[in-house]
Amino acid sequence: MPIRTVLADDHVLVRQSLKSFLETEGIQVTGEASDGQELIDVVARLSPDVAIVDISMPLMNGIEAASEIRRASPQTRTILLTRHDEDQYVTEALRLGVKGYVLKNQAATDLVHAIYQVCRGGIYLSPGVSRAVVDAFLSKTARPPDPLTSRERQVLQLISEGKSTKDVACLLGISTKTAESHRSRLMRKLDIHETASLVRYAIRRGMIQP
Repeated sequence: MPIRTVLADDHVLVRQSLKSFLETEGIQVTGEASDGQELIDVVARLSPDVAIVDISMPLMNGIEAASEIRRASPQTRTILLTRHDEDQYVTEALRLGVKGYVLKNQAATDLVHAIYQVCRGGIYLSPGVSRAVVDAFLSKTARPPDPLTSRERQVLQLISEGKSTKDVACLLGISTKTAESHRSRLMRKLDIHETASLVRYAIRRGMIQP
Protein backbone atom coordinates (compact mmCIF):
# COMPACT_ATOMS: atom_id res chain seq x y z
CA MET A 1 0.00 0.00 0.00
CA PRO A 2 1.48 3.38 -0.99
CA ILE A 3 2.26 6.03 1.59
CA ARG A 4 -0.60 8.53 1.80
CA THR A 5 0.32 12.20 2.09
CA VAL A 6 -1.34 15.61 2.36
CA LEU A 7 0.35 18.75 0.98
CA ALA A 8 -0.01 22.19 2.56
CA ASP A 9 1.38 25.31 0.88
CA ASP A 10 -0.30 28.59 0.04
CA HIS A 11 1.13 28.51 -3.49
CA VAL A 12 -0.88 26.35 -5.90
CA LEU A 13 2.03 25.86 -8.30
CA VAL A 14 4.25 24.58 -5.49
CA ARG A 15 1.61 22.03 -4.49
CA GLN A 16 1.12 20.91 -8.08
CA SER A 17 4.86 20.47 -8.59
CA LEU A 18 5.25 18.51 -5.35
CA LYS A 19 2.26 16.33 -6.14
CA SER A 20 3.60 15.47 -9.59
CA PHE A 21 7.04 14.63 -8.20
CA LEU A 22 5.80 12.51 -5.29
CA GLU A 23 3.43 10.52 -7.45
CA THR A 24 6.29 9.62 -9.82
CA GLU A 25 8.03 8.25 -6.70
CA GLY A 26 5.04 6.06 -5.85
CA ILE A 27 3.84 8.26 -2.99
CA GLN A 28 0.12 9.04 -3.02
CA VAL A 29 -1.16 12.58 -2.49
CA THR A 30 -4.66 12.30 -1.04
CA GLY A 31 -5.35 15.93 -0.15
CA GLU A 32 -4.14 19.53 -0.32
CA ALA A 33 -4.50 22.67 1.78
CA SER A 34 -3.62 26.34 1.28
CA ASP A 35 -3.51 27.45 4.93
CA GLY A 36 -3.00 25.95 8.37
CA GLN A 37 -6.64 25.81 9.39
CA GLU A 38 -7.66 24.10 6.16
CA LEU A 39 -4.81 21.65 6.70
CA ILE A 40 -6.16 20.58 10.10
CA ASP A 41 -9.58 19.91 8.57
CA VAL A 42 -8.09 17.88 5.70
CA VAL A 43 -5.86 15.83 8.01
CA ALA A 44 -8.72 15.12 10.43
CA ARG A 45 -10.86 13.92 7.53
CA LEU A 46 -8.27 11.84 5.64
CA SER A 47 -5.87 10.66 8.39
CA PRO A 48 -2.86 10.51 6.04
CA ASP A 49 0.43 8.84 6.91
CA VAL A 50 2.35 12.08 6.37
CA ALA A 51 1.55 15.79 6.17
CA ILE A 52 4.07 17.84 4.18
CA VAL A 53 3.76 21.42 5.35
CA ASP A 54 5.29 24.79 4.55
CA ILE A 55 6.13 26.91 7.61
CA SER A 56 4.93 30.22 6.17
CA MET A 57 1.17 29.87 5.74
CA PRO A 58 -1.66 32.29 6.54
CA LEU A 59 -4.05 31.89 9.49
CA MET A 60 -1.93 29.19 11.14
CA ASN A 61 1.76 28.62 10.40
CA GLY A 62 3.17 25.17 9.70
CA ILE A 63 4.86 24.79 13.08
CA GLU A 64 1.66 25.51 14.98
CA ALA A 65 -0.30 23.29 12.59
CA ALA A 66 2.03 20.41 13.47
CA SER A 67 0.93 20.64 17.08
CA GLU A 68 -2.74 20.59 16.04
CA ILE A 69 -2.15 17.62 13.72
CA ARG A 70 -0.95 15.56 16.68
CA ARG A 71 -4.37 16.03 18.25
CA ALA A 72 -6.48 15.73 15.10
CA SER A 73 -4.72 12.63 13.72
CA PRO A 74 -2.10 11.16 16.11
CA GLN A 75 -0.82 8.63 13.56
CA THR A 76 0.03 11.35 11.00
CA ARG A 77 3.67 12.44 10.91
CA THR A 78 4.45 16.03 9.96
CA ILE A 79 7.33 17.07 7.73
CA LEU A 80 8.12 20.77 7.32
CA LEU A 81 9.35 21.75 3.87
CA THR A 82 10.85 25.21 4.16
CA ARG A 83 13.64 27.61 3.29
CA HIS A 84 14.24 28.49 6.96
CA ASP A 85 17.26 26.87 8.61
CA GLU A 86 17.47 29.21 11.64
CA ASP A 87 17.69 27.38 14.95
CA GLN A 88 14.56 28.99 16.42
CA TYR A 89 12.43 27.49 13.65
CA VAL A 90 14.01 24.04 13.90
CA THR A 91 13.96 23.70 17.68
CA GLU A 92 10.40 25.04 17.97
CA ALA A 93 9.26 22.63 15.26
CA LEU A 94 10.80 19.62 17.01
CA ARG A 95 9.34 20.70 20.34
CA LEU A 96 5.86 20.73 18.82
CA GLY A 97 6.13 17.26 17.32
CA VAL A 98 7.50 17.72 13.79
CA LYS A 99 9.19 14.51 12.60
CA GLY A 100 10.95 15.84 9.53
CA TYR A 101 12.54 19.16 8.59
CA VAL A 102 13.52 19.48 4.93
CA LEU A 103 15.04 22.54 3.29
CA LYS A 104 13.67 23.61 -0.07
CA ASN A 105 17.16 24.17 -1.42
CA GLN A 106 18.03 20.49 -0.97
CA ALA A 107 17.59 17.87 -3.69
CA ALA A 108 14.02 16.73 -4.24
CA THR A 109 15.05 13.21 -3.23
CA ASP A 110 15.74 14.62 0.26
CA LEU A 111 11.98 14.89 0.76
CA VAL A 112 11.44 11.29 -0.32
CA HIS A 113 14.10 10.11 2.16
CA ALA A 114 12.36 12.13 4.86
CA ILE A 115 8.97 10.58 4.11
CA TYR A 116 10.27 7.03 4.35
CA GLN A 117 12.33 7.83 7.45
CA VAL A 118 9.44 9.27 9.44
CA CYS A 119 7.12 6.47 8.33
CA ARG A 120 9.62 4.06 9.90
CA GLY A 121 9.29 5.97 13.16
CA GLY A 122 12.43 8.07 12.80
CA ILE A 123 13.19 11.78 12.64
CA TYR A 124 14.70 13.33 9.53
CA LEU A 125 16.64 16.60 9.38
CA SER A 126 18.17 17.95 6.20
CA PRO A 127 21.98 18.19 6.52
CA GLY A 128 21.73 21.98 6.40
CA VAL A 129 19.68 22.16 9.61
CA SER A 130 21.33 19.49 11.73
CA ARG A 131 24.20 21.77 12.77
CA ALA A 132 21.76 24.56 13.66
CA VAL A 133 19.92 22.25 16.06
CA VAL A 134 23.09 20.91 17.65
CA ASP A 135 24.55 24.39 18.06
CA ALA A 136 21.35 25.71 19.61
CA PHE A 137 21.20 23.02 22.27
CA LEU A 138 24.93 22.88 23.02
CA SER A 139 25.13 26.65 23.42
CA LYS A 140 21.90 26.61 25.46
CA THR A 141 20.23 29.07 23.11
CA ALA A 142 17.21 26.84 22.58
CA ARG A 143 14.28 28.85 23.86
CA PRO A 144 12.13 27.72 26.81
CA PRO A 145 8.68 26.32 26.03
CA ASP A 146 6.09 28.81 24.89
CA PRO A 147 3.65 29.54 27.77
CA LEU A 148 0.75 30.16 25.40
CA THR A 149 -2.09 27.79 24.63
CA SER A 150 -2.72 26.69 21.05
CA ARG A 151 -5.59 29.16 20.68
CA GLU A 152 -3.49 32.00 22.11
CA ARG A 153 -0.74 31.22 19.58
CA GLN A 154 -3.29 31.36 16.77
CA VAL A 155 -4.48 34.75 18.01
CA LEU A 156 -0.89 35.94 18.32
CA GLN A 157 -0.09 34.96 14.73
CA LEU A 158 -3.15 36.74 13.39
CA ILE A 159 -2.39 39.88 15.41
CA SER A 160 1.20 39.77 14.14
CA GLU A 161 -0.12 39.53 10.58
CA GLY A 162 -1.92 42.83 11.15
CA LYS A 163 -5.44 41.50 11.80
CA SER A 164 -7.76 43.51 14.05
CA THR A 165 -9.53 41.91 17.02
CA LYS A 166 -12.71 41.81 14.95
CA ASP A 167 -10.84 40.10 12.09
CA VAL A 168 -9.38 37.56 14.52
CA ALA A 169 -12.83 36.77 15.89
CA CYS A 170 -14.26 36.28 12.40
CA LEU A 171 -11.40 34.07 11.19
CA LEU A 172 -11.46 31.85 14.27
CA GLY A 173 -15.24 31.70 14.57
CA ILE A 174 -15.32 33.22 18.06
CA SER A 175 -16.88 36.35 19.52
CA THR A 176 -15.03 39.65 19.53
CA LYS A 177 -15.13 39.59 23.32
CA THR A 178 -13.48 36.16 23.40
CA ALA A 179 -10.82 37.27 20.91
CA GLU A 180 -10.08 40.31 23.06
CA SER A 181 -9.88 38.06 26.12
CA HIS A 182 -7.32 35.81 24.38
CA ARG A 183 -5.32 38.87 23.33
CA SER A 184 -5.29 40.31 26.87
CA ARG A 185 -4.36 36.97 28.41
CA LEU A 186 -1.48 36.24 26.03
CA MET A 187 -0.08 39.75 26.52
CA ARG A 188 -0.25 39.27 30.27
CA LYS A 189 1.47 35.86 30.09
CA LEU A 190 4.26 37.24 27.92
CA ASP A 191 4.46 40.52 29.82
CA ILE A 192 4.23 42.28 26.48
CA HIS A 193 1.87 45.22 26.16
CA GLU A 194 2.28 46.60 22.66
CA THR A 195 1.66 45.14 19.22
CA ALA A 196 5.16 45.83 17.86
CA SER A 197 6.71 43.78 20.66
CA LEU A 198 4.22 40.97 20.02
CA VAL A 199 5.33 40.90 16.40
CA ARG A 200 8.99 40.67 17.43
CA TYR A 201 8.13 37.80 19.80
CA ALA A 202 6.27 35.96 17.01
CA ILE A 203 9.27 36.35 14.69
CA ARG A 204 11.69 35.02 17.34
CA ARG A 205 9.42 32.03 17.86
CA GLY A 206 9.31 31.28 14.13
CA MET A 207 5.57 31.94 13.96
CA ILE A 208 5.84 34.54 11.19
CA GLN A 209 8.56 35.70 8.83
CA PRO A 210 10.38 39.00 9.43
